[in-house]
Amino acid sequence: MSERVFTVAIDGPAAAGKGTVSKAVAAHFGFAHLDTGLLYRAVGAKVLAGQEAEAAASALVPADLEASNLRSSAVAEAASKVAAIEAVRAALVAFQRSFAERPGGAVLDGRDIGTVICPDAAAKLFVTASAEVRARRRFEELRGKGSDETFAQVLADVEARDARDMARAHAPLRPADDAVLIDTSDMTIEQAVAAAIDAIGLRL
Repeated sequence: MSERVFTVAIDGPAAAGKGTVSKAVAAHFGFAHLDTGLLYRAVGAKVLAGQEAEAAASALVPADLEASNLRSSAVAEAASKVAAIEAVRAALVAFQRSFAERPGGAVLDGRDIGTVICPDAAAKLFVTASAEVRARRRFEELRGKGSDETFAQVLADVEARDARDMARAHAPLRPADDAVLIDTSDMTIEQAVAAAIDAIGLRL
């Protein structure tokens, strides 16, 4: 299987656990992993620094994904906004599809992997959870970093981002028709990872 192209598409809203699941799945099967949200965060960070969104997306290089500020709330907000710009998404498609075609298998997680980027992916998952559960996870994470944001603020941010991601005209957030749905609201990380591995194993 070392030289076989096998693409796993994992989509879902913010804080549903898809990043954690994706990394674990990639490690389990020995596949490469790309958090495509980092592409948009990197563009968002450049926009906050004064660059024009489409130009920033067109000039993106792998090293940009290593920037230390990509996990901040401000960058996340900027990322969601630039992701609604069709020209930005178009500029990043080639980057993602090239990664998906690498020999030995690849796991890509994001918002539109199974529907737009890799519609022919061998395995597709949609990892989700209720807005309240996702906001609670994000709130605990932020509190651990010393943030003074309230739960109500975090929940409002999650709901606003969901609305923006699902309502955008180009590549809205939604499950692919053939995606396996994994709702992590009442799951442990271990249970979610096991469900994902089982679903992908059936496609191998």
